[in-house]
Formats: sequence, C-alpha cells, structure tokens
Amino acid sequence: MTERTLVFVKPDGVQRNLTGEIIGRFERSGMKIIALKMMTMSREFAEKHYEAHRGKPFYSELIKHITSGPIIAMVLEGENAIKQVRGIMGATSPADAEPGTIRGDLGIATELNLVHGSDSAEAAQAEIAHFFTEDELAE
Repeated sequence: MTERTLVFVKPDGVQRNLTGEIIGRFERSGMKIIALKMMTMSREFAEKHYEAHRGKPFYSELIKHITSGPIIAMVLEGENAIKQVRGIMGATSPADAEPGTIRGDLGIATELNLVHGSDSAEAAQAEIAHFFTEDELAE
C-alpha cells in the first residue's frame, strides 16, 4: 500500500552535516520525496508537534533541542512508507538501534537521535498537514 509519511532531520543531524547521508538512505530504499524544506521550529510550533509528550520528563529538553537550529522536513511516499521509514531510522536510542540503520550507524544519544518519522498513519496525516500545505506536495 502506497503511503505518505513525515520525516525530518533534527538539528543535531543538520549541525553534523548528515542531511545528505540521511536523505540518501531514504532515497536508496525507493522512497520518493514529494516535499522538502529547511526551517527552524518556533517554540509554539514545536509544542504543537510534540503535544503527546507534554508532561513527560524529557519534554522541556526535547523542545529546547528541536528549536535549537534548523531542521530538514520532508514528506516521503512509497510502499508501506511508515513502517519502511521506521526501519531505516532504527530504534529511538542509538544504543538499541541495529547497525545499518540511521540511528545505529550515526546516532550519539537518545536525545541526539538525528531524525523523526511519523509512527502511524494518523500521525503522518496530522504531521504532514502541520508542516506542509497541499500546494507544497509534489505529485
């Protein structure tokens, strides 16, 4: 089933000049980029995106990190895109991520895990709409 999902390279990935490597891994898997932009999240934008984590012990550090510099946001399209992207990214903690995954090969710490990907079809739909307008999605 062809799906769309939101992915973004977090500030640590941009700062470490890993955007090309990360995007390349998704492209080499056969995923199609249908939207791409660089942006810096405002606090308000980040709080809306991470609303589900509000109140958790790591929330304030997460917001601080994600607003600390630019991100590269993209919409990827492909067969079982959500599951495929999650597999390419690897486990949230680089220590638990398999070799060959983005986080397993390049991640430093759970807080600096380089990349975000939608975790469900519902989340993907909401996140894509939060980051991109319909006009920004290429067919």
